[in-house]
Amino acid sequence: MRIDEQFNIIAKEYDADRRKFLPCFDAFYGETTQFVASSIPAPRQVLDLGAGTGLLTAFWHALLPEAKYMLVDIADEMLDMARERFKEARNVSYEVLNYTESLPAVSFDAIISALSIHHLEHADKQRLFRRLYEKLPDGGVFVNYDQFCGETEEMSRMLDSFWIDGLMHSGLSRQSLERWQERRKLDRECSMSDEQRWLKDAGFRTVQCVYSAGKFSVFMAIK
Repeated sequence: MRIDEQFNIIAKEYDADRRKFLPCFDAFYGETTQFVASSIPAPRQVLDLGAGTGLLTAFWHALLPEAKYMLVDIADEMLDMARERFKEARNVSYEVLNYTESLPAVSFDAIISALSIHHLEHADKQRLFRRLYEKLPDGGVFVNYDQFCGETEEMSRMLDSFWIDGLMHSGLSRQSLERWQERRKLDRECSMSDEQRWLKDAGFRTVQCVYSAGKFSVFMAIK
């Protein structure tokens, strides 16, 4: 099953299950976004790649309500949930798009993404980072909230084992766990050191991991 089909299936329950899949939910989304928003000039245009239901944009929009937001995703039913979330907002737009193939023509001074880029093959990650660098103006920022493997196979097994054990005791339904196990087959996680190196190779002058807990980390890259 294609990735867009898998995420369209779970669109309605995606947000409800997030806290169970991410034990660090509040820090991962909330505290990290507060740090970034307080550390950069207020952006005028923000692009959310693999935006899904608009969960990440909701955190940004709450802190930076004057910006214009474009949500891009390959799964149209996920974006339907985002449209419902932001039905009262006039500064949020949407585009069904495979961002590995093209990016919106509009210019952006902040690009964000959550739990999406780890689905790409490593070569596609590197190509995307170069394209994002070219898309941003000097001083523009890219923030990637994502999941990563360990620096060694041994550490990857330890991180996976701890995370999976938590999921089995999280209260997730059997159906949610089965669907997650199918989606996991699409994961192409890289290590944090690989991501940092690829972002620097793309040209970003400052690359910093600004949050990390287990498999989940947030990288901030400034052009």
